[in-house]
Amino acid sequence: MVNGLRIGIMAVVLGLFSAVLIPLQLLALRFDWRLRRRLPRTWHKVALYCLGIRVHIHGSLDPRRPLMIAANHASWKDILVLGSLADVVFIAKTEVASWPIFGTLARLQKTIFVVREEKRRTGDQVNEIAGRMADGEIVVLFPEGTTSDGNRVLSVKSSLFGAAAAALPKDQENAVVHVQPVAIAYTRIQGMPMGRYHRPIAGWPGDVGMVSHLMGVLRAGALDVDVTFGDTVDFRQGDNRKTLATHVESRLRDMLLAHLRGRHKS
Repeated sequence: MVNGLRIGIMAVVLGLFSAVLIPLQLLALRFDWRLRRRLPRTWHKVALYCLGIRVHIHGSLDPRRPLMIAANHASWKDILVLGSLADVVFIAKTEVASWPIFGTLARLQKTIFVVREEKRRTGDQVNEIAGRMADGEIVVLFPEGTTSDGNRVLSVKSSLFGAAAAALPKDQENAVVHVQPVAIAYTRIQGMPMGRYHRPIAGWPGDVGMVSHLMGVLRAGALDVDVTFGDTVDFRQGDNRKTLATHVESRLRDMLLAHLRGRHKS
């Protein structure tokens, strides 16, 4: 009864807050105001509060630009977490645009949707990513290409770093794109270490419906997530994408496991 009341109150709070911010964001998008980059961050913070997700930050976001964040991906919650920490833009597969609620929110944040199966459109998509980075926007890439169970890092796809290469100005010698690995680890529930029983709340398996998983998160009441900003890799003309992918995968795996195993040093 109490849990149901709490969920209802949080839903009303988030709904009212969204009713205020969404029209303002639509105006910001229509007239391309800089405000369009900041409003989603505010919304994500409120959404995390309503869901009971507490974020603990380790390290810091690299202040240099152009900057690409390469993060492990376990769930739709990762969007809220990263979106609450910086004014970022996400790269997502085009199917996300049609998802209920989340598709609308993604479009409001001006997410870059990519169609990986259509090679003829790859050039335009990469150019858009490069253009957004050149304009100072922080682009978030989930280089695993799909969600994991939250317990591990899947193989990183080097092809997805093509945007980093495209963002390098062709007419500038020694041009660089900064790629920062960021690990997201869901570590505690109700203040206690998250065991195997609760691990499904961290990840979002493909066979679990969005609404069902969302209700599970709400019923959990309080989740703690540790976000670790790793050392940035400088990517230059002539550098190998596979080498970059291997390094990013190794750093993500080390940072994630350090938190899941309780070995991280603050």
